[in-house]
Amino acid sequence: MEQLILLPAVDVVDGQAVRLVQGVAGTEQSYGDPAEAVQAFVDAGAQWIHLVDLDAAFGRGTNHDLLAGIVADFSSVNIELSGGIRDEASLVSALEAGATRVNLGTAALENPQWTSHAIITYGERVAVGLDVRGETLSARGWTRDGGNLWEVISRLDDDGCARYVLTDVARDGMLQGPNFDLLRRVCEFTDTPIVASGGVSSLEDIERLRAMVPEGVEAAIIGKALYAGKFTVQEALDVATR
Repeated sequence: MEQLILLPAVDVVDGQAVRLVQGVAGTEQSYGDPAEAVQAFVDAGAQWIHLVDLDAAFGRGTNHDLLAGIVADFSSVNIELSGGIRDEASLVSALEAGATRVNLGTAALENPQWTSHAIITYGERVAVGLDVRGETLSARGWTRDGGNLWEVISRLDDDGCARYVLTDVARDGMLQGPNFDLLRRVCEFTDTPIVASGGVSSLEDIERLRAMVPEGVEAAIIGKALYAGKFTVQEALDVATR
């Protein structure tokens, strides 16, 4: 069976690693220094890190310098950088900081022409985050509707998007398991690889996601389950790669 790539998540608000409930601002639970969180995940064997500037995503500030420093300090691992990357300057800045891959979110919904340019120019280094409530996409830090999921995927497929990060907003931070039905439907709709995000709560969830690799689920982001002690990074990697 093919292996599932795992990306432990470090979400940053006001310089601190946090987890939110369903992506709602104000529900933050702090977990301390984000660099220490990244270090712990790397020490446990993680080869990828999902690093998010939530202040930038919500449009209320930036942790750019802190995150750029983390990216530089952990150049031995792959870092997927997300949050507030909405124009050429912020995209180039993230890539020049050393991020392996950058996620576009709101920009992919609000600025299709520039998104197409970014996909064509940067290829595999650009992914698009699809944050979904039902079949409606969410933008601006999950505070605004951003169009129909299937219509946006069709457009991005035509642009040649290399990868989608698919999040069921209702599952995020809830420890209730991923939305496997949504993942399966998206995998049937597009041949583009999917990074599953939101809801992973157990090693059984990881095993089920790994079984979906042949269908198109390439990777999974894991966050709150790690911070809540549901399992360790090493245990998760053992299931994802055995």
